[in-house]
Amino acid sequence: MRRIRYEHVGGPESLFLEEVPVPEPGNGELLIRTEAIGVTLPVVRAMREAAQPVPLGGELAGEVVRVGDGVSGYTPGDRVTGICFGHGYAEYALLHTAMASPVPTDATAKDAVALVRSGVVALGALEAARPEDGESVLVTAAASGVGHLALQLARLRGAARAVAAVGDPSKAGFVRTLGADAVVTYEQQGWGAPVDIVLDAVGGTLLTPAVKALAPGGRLVAFSSGGGSVNAHDLLVGGKSAIGFQVAIVARTQPQRYAGWIRELWRLFGEGALRPVVHAEFALADAARAHATIEARGNQGKVVLIP
Repeated sequence: MRRIRYEHVGGPESLFLEEVPVPEPGNGELLIRTEAIGVTLPVVRAMREAAQPVPLGGELAGEVVRVGDGVSGYTPGDRVTGICFGHGYAEYALLHTAMASPVPTDATAKDAVALVRSGVVALGALEAARPEDGESVLVTAAASGVGHLALQLARLRGAARAVAAVGDPSKAGFVRTLGADAVVTYEQQGWGAPVDIVLDAVGGTLLTPAVKALAPGGRLVAFSSGGGSVNAHDLLVGGKSAIGFQVAIVARTQPQRYAGWIRELWRLFGEGALRPVVHAEFALADAARAHATIEARGNQGKVVLIP
């Protein structure tokens, strides 16, 4: 089978295609013939920041072709999606049942990789803020795979005003179609009227203006892999709070809650209330172009590899 790998820490130019044997599923694992693979910013960043090369994992969707020992509830022919922590940029990949979920018959593999992982992050981050009807929400990286779902979910959860923060003003039209009432860019000195909640997917130096954008008593939910720090004094003077959210912790410690989020996402999708958008599709051999698109922050929606 074909697989994408890299041997030296670096950018997209480090990726190469190789031929390797099809892996065997271990205990509790499914062997998946991949139909779609989601490209995420954390994986792209890991290529540049990891101490040594790591498997290119992440979200995938496809058909079960073989099951390992101890597997129940899945059989060959089932269509599933989930998070792969091993080599996921491949024609066949291993998926542990703890991180797998069924794909409805009326959904495509592209729908699944655009909706489930990014949607769980967006929904989990929003719930971490404990939103109330009528509050206002600002989403950074609002045109990203997670951000474009977070905007929609904020409105579905009763936000009276939704603000989209983007790096490029050319994305304004896209985020407005998803429910944004206002659009701001990172370079602006101020982000308009204060908001009750900021969902931050960027981190780094953007955390300071994100805290400033909060109204008194507002909540910042940080779920980015970009790091950064928050000034405690900025929180204190406005009675604001900063909350860290990581979906992997919920998946490990609260599996029923995690599964409930997935069911909710599919329900909203099935009703037509939540619309995952695929910005671009790339062949597996073009993974470098997919990574370059993410690094340039040029995407409006999800970037997907199609083996």
